[in-house]
Amino acid sequence: MVSWDDGKLELTVGERTLCFPAVWLRDNCPCPTCRDPDSGQKLKDVTDIPNGLAVAAAEDIGESVVVTYAPDRHRSTFSRSWLADHALDGAGGDGGRTQDDGRTEDDKELWLPADLGELPQGSWPRYLAEPAYRGRVLDAVLRRGFALLRGVPAEAGRVLEVAASFGFVRETNYGRLFDVRVEPRPGNLAFTSRPILPHTDNPYRDPVPTVQLLHCLRAADDGGQTSLTDGFAAARELRATDREAFQIVAGTPVPFGYTDQSTELRASQPLIQLSPRGRVRGIRFNNRSARPLRLPYAEVTAFYAAYRRWAELLARPERQLTLRLAPGDCLILDNTRILHGRSAFGGTGRRHLQGCYADLDGLASTLAVLRRRGMAGMDGNEEKEEHHDRDRDDRGAVRRAGSARLPRRARDHRRAPAAGRGPGRGGPGDEGGRGGGWGAGGGGPAA
Repeated sequence: MVSWDDGKLELTVGERTLCFPAVWLRDNCPCPTCRDPDSGQKLKDVTDIPNGLAVAAAEDIGESVVVTYAPDRHRSTFSRSWLADHALDGAGGDGGRTQDDGRTEDDKELWLPADLGELPQGSWPRYLAEPAYRGRVLDAVLRRGFALLRGVPAEAGRVLEVAASFGFVRETNYGRLFDVRVEPRPGNLAFTSRPILPHTDNPYRDPVPTVQLLHCLRAADDGGQTSLTDGFAAARELRATDREAFQIVAGTPVPFGYTDQSTELRASQPLIQLSPRGRVRGIRFNNRSARPLRLPYAEVTAFYAAYRRWAELLARPERQLTLRLAPGDCLILDNTRILHGRSAFGGTGRRHLQGCYADLDGLASTLAVLRRRGMAGMDGNEEKEEHHDRDRDDRGAVRRAGSARLPRRARDHRRAPAAGRGPGRGGPGDEGGRGGGWGAGGGGPAA
């Protein structure tokens, strides 16, 4: 049933009555005068809508509703299903996806290692060959914050192909890719065998690279374990157990910086970033890149008390998932959520990783297009990942997967030069954050 009253449209769907103001309906009018039929983009600005617009009449014609406005008598035709999907109460059939960008804690599966279940991992050859399988891997990055691809050839430059399979490489002052290995005269802790605490990369950059990839080329002889920590889950605990500390950490901009001979980067953001509705949507945590906080004395002392509480919570062993990367393993992680670190390692220092950056919007777009085409049938909850033994069996097919199955962007990266000692050398700029070593033994970028 459809009716109009006080200038608004009322639509009955099941047991619900949905109300739509005239100005909202007119702004979303799908007619060719208001919206370009080819691009789908709006042709009218909100200032083109008459003041005092009202619904003058509404007609229910089966699966569509025709709305007539006053004072200009313009007519809009909406499908009932579209109106139901875009209900203003957020209970539409699209699950609110058109309103929410999927970046907050509410759209994530928060975890502790003990509750994680099977590791979000996949086989590179299957990822290339099967769109539905690729979709499950990408969905794991969005929901759980990371995924581990096994069987990526342990060859220089291959990490660029992984990034290009779902988006675009985010080039920074460090180059398109970077090497992480022990250097004889290291300018950064990432290029030593020392342990590195959990952190996020590039907090001094705005916007930060939102996806980080780390590809193991050679493992450490001993040690070099990678740790992953779900920052969103930790933030949820801080809010539940110490709301005052949470509010201070989320409300105090912290200055971060990086400087070398050719670069000077600065950004000031809270360690916990919130959406306009107050939900957690980002973590920046890297003490090595923090600059002096300049606030009134009382605010500084209150901040450090809250900061310590937050850091202690993040450092708890029960929050850290420990991995040991092997040659051919490529870790994809959400740099706005997952903190990574590494343990110390010994031996000859042969550990070698290559990494690069990409962005979540490209990854989410690739997943959305796969789903739109019916090629990514699982949302991650409908089917569990196959066991690791099947992944291991698939490794022998890596070279047969070849560039013929790579998305075009990835094929374009085939000829990318291997990182060496040029701009792509490292992540010294992250002071142990950006360029760290998940090490062949399983460290993290600067971890």
